[in-house]
Amino acid sequence: MAPGGAFDDYAINTCGEGGALIAALGDATTHLVNTDRATWAFDAPTGDKITRATLWRAGDTSGGGGVNATYQFWLAGSSETSIFDECINTLKCSGEGEVGHALSPANRLDVPLSNLGARLFSNASCGGAPGYECRANAGDPNGYAAVVYLYAADITLAQGLGPSAGNVSGELATAPTVSGTSDVTFSASDPGSGVYEAVFTVDGQAVESKVVNDNGGRCRNVGQTTDGKPAFLYVQPCLGSVSADVGLDTTKLANGAHHLIVSVIDAAGNGAPVLDRVITVANPPLPCTAAGPGRARSSGSAALSASWRGTRKESVTSSYGRVPAIDGRLLGPGGEPIGGATIDLVASPSFIGGTPVAMSSPRTRPDGRFSVRLPAGVSSRTLCLAYRPGGGASVPAATRTLTLNVRAGIALRVAPRTASVGRSIFFHGRLRGGPVPPDGKQLVLEARSPGSQWLEFRVIRTNARGRFSASYTFRFPGPARYQFRALSEPESDYPFAAGTSNIVRVLER
Repeated sequence: MAPGGAFDDYAINTCGEGGALIAALGDATTHLVNTDRATWAFDAPTGDKITRATLWRAGDTSGGGGVNATYQFWLAGSSETSIFDECINTLKCSGEGEVGHALSPANRLDVPLSNLGARLFSNASCGGAPGYECRANAGDPNGYAAVVYLYAADITLAQGLGPSAGNVSGELATAPTVSGTSDVTFSASDPGSGVYEAVFTVDGQAVESKVVNDNGGRCRNVGQTTDGKPAFLYVQPCLGSVSADVGLDTTKLANGAHHLIVSVIDAAGNGAPVLDRVITVANPPLPCTAAGPGRARSSGSAALSASWRGTRKESVTSSYGRVPAIDGRLLGPGGEPIGGATIDLVASPSFIGGTPVAMSSPRTRPDGRFSVRLPAGVSSRTLCLAYRPGGGASVPAATRTLTLNVRAGIALRVAPRTASVGRSIFFHGRLRGGPVPPDGKQLVLEARSPGSQWLEFRVIRTNARGRFSASYTFRFPGPARYQFRALSEPESDYPFAAGTSNIVRVLER
């Protein structure tokens, strides 16, 4: 947005303080018809076009009207004279929307298709017959004779030209076989919104995507869209030219031949191929996969049993910090217990990019029994238990696979705990487990009256450390009692099942 205005005409940006883009005429002076105005203008980058726009605005014309002159505010696009929303005082419009309530439904305005193009305008002005003036010394409590607040804008841009890539090299591009994390390097450029991410597609399915360069945080998806497309806070969020080195975790793929396509995507969603070839994956088998198909394997020399304590289940769901122990037993031929044996334990965290790790290995007691207690803060994971006679056999004699689903843990605080209409309460909290994705984890804030259903009222995102904050302003008078909580829903890059925070009670007087 770009400002424009004259003396006692204000184009003010208070968004950094949680405010708005303000276009206003002050009430301290008179204003000349068709001359005095304050304007905010949005210009799409060269070659781009606005395909959809939703604005949240409110304003008033408290300065009133007079002889052949009136205070007014209006929104227009794609030219400044193509008006799609206006409030003119002499036409009995004293204001629109709810000033001070940024995202109120009354403030929402979908820009008509006929007004979409390359520019949008927000204006406050004095209109009427040439040569006349709008009066002074009549305004609202903020000292504005006419004002329009633009609280938020959700703008979708279409970019005609897409990215290009070259200088491709790296293991994924040249090696006959690959294992572990293998990389591809390339250079890419984009004439519009900039180079956003690299996408790995294996056998027709997208398996990984990585931001190439976050441009100091500007090239970061802030989410909260309904169509699943990325959203950004800047018109040109990403770098126009980058050198990239990105890796693919091949341990998530089955050994053998795969058709790999690597694409580079710009912030507008346009793509270009980087690499298209058949790769051969050759990773050493993990203990449980080496035993062949199925969730358990026993040989003639050993039988391994294991389950979650208090159950006979292979899979269990627990609350964060309350993971049950594992109980098991190792028996030899004829059912004789095998004591003093080491049980290998490998955990594979349940999120994209999670690497299997060896955990502390239990030893069987004389009766062949053993127990494993996992750390309290572990995430959802698959656990492979394996027995190798002598400890050195490449293929285990017996295996057992267990699955642990851990509900996300969320700590929530709300202050103050007593409020009234027009007052705000503030939410602070954190996710108790990680790792948290680099661009944060999406959470849903919910509210209800005691005994009623939970209702979603805000979608937010944590920072990379799992911390979050938000606010809510009460719109309707009390008295009433409310309960609030935060909900974390499953996502492929966060290793926890759905979970909710503690419930916080608030009294509205």
